[in-house]
Amino acid sequence: MFKPSARILALALVLPLSLPVAALASDGKPSAEVEAQIRATLTEQGYEVRKIESEDGMYEAYALKDGKKLEIYLNDKMEIIRVKED
Repeated sequence: MFKPSARILALALVLPLSLPVAALASDGKPSAEVEAQIRATLTEQGYEVRKIESEDGMYEAYALKDGKKLEIYLNDKMEIIRVKED
């Protein structure tokens, strides 16, 4: 059917497409690249980011703004879905 080299090439092309979904699927800490992107996005909006986790298929950032502790939920496109006062 496929030669081993063709199979490896096919996996090499498909595997990176599944990584963002896999990063959200597991609870815990997102990759350093994703964490940096979230920090930059929220810092631009005036948040002081303290901690970032991956939970329930979303990213969860703990931050301060205007003296309030907040939990900010983002989707995989780095869009804020919900902000909850902690």
